[in-house]
Amino acid sequence: MGLNYKEAGVDKEAGYREVQLIKEHVARTKTPGTLSDIGGFSGVFQPDLTGMTEPVLVSGTDGVGTKLKLAFLTEKHDTIGQDAVAMCVNDILCQGAKPLFFLDYLATGVLEPEKMAKIVKGVADGCVLAGCALIGGETAEMPGFYAEGEYDIAGFAVGICDKKDLLEQENVQEKDVLIGLPSSGLHSNGFSLVRKIVFDRKEIAEDFTPEGWETSLFETLLTPTRIYVPQVLPLLEKKLLHAAVHITGGGFYENLPRAIPEGLCAQVDTKDIQTHPVFSLLQEWGGIATREMYATFNMGVGMVLFVAPENKEPVLHLLTEAGESPLVLGQVGKGTEKVQVCLPD
Repeated sequence: MGLNYKEAGVDKEAGYREVQLIKEHVARTKTPGTLSDIGGFSGVFQPDLTGMTEPVLVSGTDGVGTKLKLAFLTEKHDTIGQDAVAMCVNDILCQGAKPLFFLDYLATGVLEPEKMAKIVKGVADGCVLAGCALIGGETAEMPGFYAEGEYDIAGFAVGICDKKDLLEQENVQEKDVLIGLPSSGLHSNGFSLVRKIVFDRKEIAEDFTPEGWETSLFETLLTPTRIYVPQVLPLLEKKLLHAAVHITGGGFYENLPRAIPEGLCAQVDTKDIQTHPVFSLLQEWGGIATREMYATFNMGVGMVLFVAPENKEPVLHLLTEAGESPLVLGQVGKGTEKVQVCLPD
């Protein structure tokens, strides 16, 4: 008897079942402009160009990285999709663009429709927070390629803005004020180091809960990346920002220079940052130098906004009114280093 696709490890029926399970999640993300439904060969979106003189598209792509290992271990898959969305939409937001739509890519060894549906739920949750539509995606079943129970996820987002409103380096001026927006924890960066500490050095059990914490360490580490679109987009619409920086892998030292023109320097004072205790715990367990912490993790600040001095109070007011807890981190001064971080003792 001849072989068939299922005997080779690909279950088409499971794929059909997954599509049915994720339809309700995809439907939640529909926005004006969405012209396609799930199941087509591609996603179709019609942007609203009203009021724009030179509309430009801004795109970003990213994955979740080795944070996925914790999702595999804990069997918690319903938040990891938000991480994928956040890593893309926060980046295009920093260019001054409004996110329009998102596509995801899921790959696994053996297709488990219920698990995939949980992941897509997280993607849909992220899209709703970002105000963008999930207009398509791909689930690839690749037997023999991934370890049992494991998968990978990546995403791709597209946004739009008027060319004159792009946030670019030349916008940043001396004496601009730096305003930080809190992170929800580690977000999706530095997890190779986290796993080295937690698994190799300390061999921490899955249910370990540090004294005084409301959630276990692993649950805390899996807290999804914040999506800053609701807080930042109104500021962009009012043209109150010179730049925005998403603090991802590389922390303050790698990301802040992206917004700084030659001859200027971001002068950051960290003393008032409210840092989640997970950072100090990891630093203690790993014996990590403070500078290395700020060069790897976000350390409690997920996004930094660059604001003209005269716009400082209006921006702080609007963010506070929106339920945010903004923090003044410093200012832009003259210098050749591009970033100077005054670290806590």
